Amino acid sequence: MLRHRYLAVAVVAVAVLLMVRGASVWGVLVAAAAAYLIIAIGLTMLGSLASPVPEPPAHGELRKVRLTYQCPVCGAEVRMTAAPAEDPEPPRHCLDEMRLVSNPYDD
Repeated sequence: MLRHRYLAVAVVAVAVLLMVRGASVWGVLVAAAAAYLIIAIGLTMLGSLASPVPEPPAHGELRKVRLTYQCPVCGAEVRMTAAPAEDPEPPRHCLDEMRLVSNPYDD
């Protein structure tokens, strides 16, 4: 079953027009098949970009984050990869809150 029917009809129409004008049959068939494949792959890729954004996880589930914190007292660094919120509270080390060194938007 063809996924892009209108594209197939357009490619066949152009191929018939080229054959009527005297173009090589094999050349037209190869070009028509290549054109259909290239355009169909492009449309499929564009369609995948239009998919809706997934819903956020339910309350209590961990979200993926990529944050690096550093202790201001001893210099220890921690990379947080999962948190219950997108902007979690900083961890504590040496009885003090760690400061944010990098976040995913710095890369």
